[in-house]
Amino acid sequence: MLGREFYQRPTVRVARDLLGKLLVRRTREGTVAVRLHEVEAYLGPTDPAAHTFGGRRTPRVATMWGEAGHAYVFLVYGLHHCLNLVTVGGGAGQAVLLRGGAVVLGRDLARRRRGPAIADRALADGPGKLGQALAISLDDDGIDVCDRPSGLWLCDDGLRVGPRRIRRGPRVGVHYAGEAAEWPLRFLATALPWGC
Repeated sequence: MLGREFYQRPTVRVARDLLGKLLVRRTREGTVAVRLHEVEAYLGPTDPAAHTFGGRRTPRVATMWGEAGHAYVFLVYGLHHCLNLVTVGGGAGQAVLLRGGAVVLGRDLARRRRGPAIADRALADGPGKLGQALAISLDDDGIDVCDRPSGLWLCDDGLRVGPRRIRRGPRVGVHYAGEAAEWPLRFLATALPWGC
C-alpha cells in the first residue's frame, strides 16, 4: 500500500507516478482493482481549473484543503462521481483526478455496476466510468487512502511506466479555465496491457 509520503510531494510528480499503480476498492460486494492509465493534475489556488482556484473554500472542496492521501470526490453533471487524490497537504488545495484505467481484478463485479454489455476495455476508461466501476459516491469524500480498512487504497506491484511511455497533454473538460485548459497536466500511460 502506498504511504502518505507518496502523496506529500509535488502534484505533477504524484500524477506521473500514479500511472501503472493499482487502485483497490473493497466493499461488501467484493473487491475491484484498476491499473491506472490516465490522470490529471490540479494545482490549487493559482490553477483556474482547480476547484480551489482563488482560495475558494466551500464545504464541497474542504477535503482538497486537507491532508495528503485522502480521497476528494465530487459529482459532475449531477451524474458521475469523480475520484481525486489530495496531494502535497498542509492546505495546498491540490489533487490528482483519476481519469481511468483497466480493471484487473473483479471484472464481473465492475461489469454488474457498469452494465453487462460493457467491454473489458471500457469498464473504467473515464473518470465517471471509474467511479461507477468502483462504486464511488460522495460518502467516500475524505476517505484516507493510506488506511487499508477504509476500503480504498493504492498499491505498487512493481510495474514501472518509463518516461517514453507517458504522453502529456491538456486537461479534458476545463474550457472555462482559459489558457490553463491547455496546460499539459494530463498524463496518459501508453502501451500498458489492459489485462495486466
